[in-house]
Amino acid sequence: MPLEQLAPRLRRWTAWHEEWKQDVGSLAVATGDGLVLVDPLDPPPVLPRAEHVLITVFWHVRSASTVGAEHVWAPVAAAQRLRNRGVEVTDAVRGGDVLPGGIEVFETARNGEVVYWLPEQGALAVGDVLLGATSKPRPIDEPLRLCPAAWLGDASLDDLRDSLRPLLDLPVERVLVSHGDPVLADGRAALEAALA
Repeated sequence: MPLEQLAPRLRRWTAWHEEWKQDVGSLAVATGDGLVLVDPLDPPPVLPRAEHVLITVFWHVRSASTVGAEHVWAPVAAAQRLRNRGVEVTDAVRGGDVLPGGIEVFETARNGEVVYWLPEQGALAVGDVLLGATSKPRPIDEPLRLCPAAWLGDASLDDLRDSLRPLLDLPVERVLVSHGDPVLADGRAALEAALA
């Protein structure tokens, strides 16, 4: 699928995920620190070489090891599992870290998963903890929903809600999910409804 321009210096594309049996989303963010890819799967050839790859969760290893980025950023709790799958994590991240381009890291209750805040674009880059309306396991009418409780391991849905509530303090315009349709306007309201 072609690159879709979502905001200044922010593009999204989808690619078929063989295991998920669905198109999944990936992001390209042009920053003063170089091109940043978030959870990339089969980046379009028109993209220049990325300086940085950000991984939200272990399961989103995707094309991280083949894009040739100098830096691969991933949650501390996921770093070793990614290395075991052939991805050299150069920079392990924790909640509160500020990454290239001013991108901020927020922890979630799901062990080894983070959400990235793209302040310049007013966007959240989300892996699996939030799903878009058309994503598996079931399409819904609401623009966002929490992931199934079974995906959380030892955490509960209430734990997940609590961990995501600090995101409501941000001026969220967009919520860019990996699975399903992204929320491209009034993202804060969609997030608040998903956490209710």
